[in-house]
Amino acid sequence: MERKGTNRFFIPAVLTAAAMAAAGLSGCGAQGGQTLQIQGEESQDQIVVTGQDKVTAVPDMAEMVFAVRTQASTAQECQQKNGEDLNAAIEVLKGLGIEESSMQTSSYGMDPIYDWNSSTQEITGYEMRTSLTVSDVPIGQAGEVISQAVAAGVNSLDSVSYFCSSYDENYQEALTRAVEMARTKAQALAEAGGRTLGNVVNIEEYGYNPSQRYASGGSRNLAVAETAAAGSSAADMGVMPGEVDVEAQVTVTFSME
Repeated sequence: MERKGTNRFFIPAVLTAAAMAAAGLSGCGAQGGQTLQIQGEESQDQIVVTGQDKVTAVPDMAEMVFAVRTQASTAQECQQKNGEDLNAAIEVLKGLGIEESSMQTSSYGMDPIYDWNSSTQEITGYEMRTSLTVSDVPIGQAGEVISQAVAAGVNSLDSVSYFCSSYDENYQEALTRAVEMARTKAQALAEAGGRTLGNVVNIEEYGYNPSQRYASGGSRNLAVAETAAAGSSAADMGVMPGEVDVEAQVTVTFSME
């Protein structure tokens, strides 16, 4: 039992001596500890900073979501009338230069109309609603498209959204600025600590959100759309896209000397 106890303590002693010899140490325990600690610090001689910047862009394209709502005494008549009004609006939009690939119909729905005042809740007719999304409309043409669509039979304008076709280019510029900001901050911190800033070790991108390329113009009710259609000019429908902030954020790791 005594021999086993001796072996148990002897093995770590041999390993410690071998480790010190491999590290090129003189055998002094204090010096060996200091050398290993300095190596650990050198492996962590890095500085991590964040950078954030943005580029302001002016939207140049628009997307509208229209709807054609019809009512009739029978379901068949309601469906037929809805299709006629929708096709009329589509033909007008084509005449304005809107490509078929930029138009999409959706949200087909038909509901009965009840007479809630009667005890039997009798069905008095039917109502159908079809949505029409029109995209890739130049901002300069947006007011005319809205006015002409309403004049052709569209009686609901659900939303207008604006977007910037050069969003990706602007985002890349914002990324470059964000990295430059991170470098400036790291340089100041390194100098304050008496160190010299080295090379970039790692870059991580945060916050990329493609939906930011769109700026919602909100919804407009039928009364506003009808006013635009009844105006003396399509320009009466004021379309003001405003601006879109293209933001980028990065975390950059630099080495320090």
